[in-house]
Amino acid sequence: MSRPPYRVMIVEDDDKLASILAAELERFGYDVVQAADFGKVREEFAAHRPDLVLLDINLPRYDGFYWCRQIRQMSRVPIIFISARDSAFDQVRALENGGDDFITKPFDLELCMAKIQSVIRRAYGEYALGLETDVIWAGGLWLRKSDNRASFQGKEVELSPKEARLLEHLMRRHGHVVSREELLEALWDDVDFVDDNTLNVNVARLRRRLGELGLEDAVETKRGQGYRLVVAD
Repeated sequence: MSRPPYRVMIVEDDDKLASILAAELERFGYDVVQAADFGKVREEFAAHRPDLVLLDINLPRYDGFYWCRQIRQMSRVPIIFISARDSAFDQVRALENGGDDFITKPFDLELCMAKIQSVIRRAYGEYALGLETDVIWAGGLWLRKSDNRASFQGKEVELSPKEARLLEHLMRRHGHVVSREELLEALWDDVDFVDDNTLNVNVARLRRRLGELGLEDAVETKRGQGYRLVVAD
């Protein structure tokens, strides 16, 4: 089975330029998404999970350096800055804040595409390391897998490994019922030797931890079916 098209997220407030870039990327077979709310770039990144980001520096509310740092807290996906700022200082800042390359406006579209394809090859080619996203997002709730920390609206709690795995599984199916059997298999290697009440205990513990974030009713029990996570930001 062939790999789905690489997804590129364009964070650019010049609508004309963003449309030109999107059309050219789509012509080359890329899946393209454009930032819709420049105050929620991090949330949109988490929702779309792109393979590469094209990021302007001069943006409403927060600049591209800020959003690059935010994305780097979640992921190592390639980020290419595209900006009219052409000083060496700005290019150094872009790299220091986590960028992978810098394209100065106005630019040649063919050169821009060549740089994008080059970065894609380096990141996802045969010898590249995987770039799995460390952070999962669902309805305003964040889970950082590297240290099992969950956060919501400025509050943060540390989870046990089992609680984190349970929450991750529910977050990946946010809004949908996940069966008890599926959760048991996800949390324990040999479910034949796991007491059915063990899952109840872990769900209760997770509920208490989410309650500390103000999400007392986030994990719903669906009798005879399983559990569902519902988080409204």
